[in-house]
Amino acid sequence: MSDVVELLSAAEQHAYRLLVRLAGAGPAELARQAGISAAEAAELLEALRRKGLASAGPPFHALPPDVALGERLLREQQALESARQMVAALSDEYRSNTRRRHADHLVEIVVGATALRDRLREMQESAREEILWFCRANPIAMQGPDNTEETSALERGVRYRAIYELELLEKPGELDSIVEAVKLGEHSRTLPALPVRLAIADGSLAICPLVPDASRGVGEPSAALIRSSELLDALKALFESYWERATPLLADDRDDPDKLLLSLFVAGMPDKSIATQLGVSRRTVQRRLDRLMTVAGVDTRAGLAFQAGKRGWL
Repeated sequence: MSDVVELLSAAEQHAYRLLVRLAGAGPAELARQAGISAAEAAELLEALRRKGLASAGPPFHALPPDVALGERLLREQQALESARQMVAALSDEYRSNTRRRHADHLVEIVVGATALRDRLREMQESAREEILWFCRANPIAMQGPDNTEETSALERGVRYRAIYELELLEKPGELDSIVEAVKLGEHSRTLPALPVRLAIADGSLAICPLVPDASRGVGEPSAALIRSSELLDALKALFESYWERATPLLADDRDDPDKLLLSLFVAGMPDKSIATQLGVSRRTVQRRLDRLMTVAGVDTRAGLAFQAGKRGWL
């Protein structure tokens, strides 16, 4: 009888059970058995008759509940199944549209050097903890000396870690700009080549240009702004893997006037380029490297590079 619970009131259920046991009854008999008035018993018997659970009387006889209520239960089951299917369809549509909106939010496309420069400016101005840079040769949005936002960010405590392509260091004004940034607190390193251009702020937003360098003759630059996602996690891991094997760039100080020279040498910059960047003769560069080899106790440049790393000179 549990299936009938939601279709009959408690009084109607009790009256039906009595009618089954009595094998037929009128209002008076049902009233005596149920402890209610005859009028109440008559109302209950009439309600059971309307619902198909009792024959017309008196006397009233109980009728099978599966016949009387089965069709109604079937209709309600069909309605519930229809409602379930509707909810499932709406849920699928919701999830699909939510994923689409979420993906659109995670990646935004910026077109044009000016727009890209503005986004790089906004990224640095809003950063609170750390900026990561992949700086390739032939900048497409701004030259190193033009990045005035870095100075104010460093001054308010934002950490900068930048990896520069070796070729970029030979561009006019770039090395001087990097050395100045190092003096202000930037952690700089260099590698012969980098896979992409990249800037990441606070581990939550990345800017990554999508088209080849303008020098290759490919129109306006475009970039993707990538927010927290597995793609951003992959870019952060890419940066860290290159950071581990990059050569540190250090600025000279009173205690060690050869830090920058040694950095450029270990990074693989030719003597002539080192001389040009330091504003000295090639012979002066060779003489200073010879002196560093003597200090390191080696007689080859390969040995000097090895000892520089082993002794923590860089």
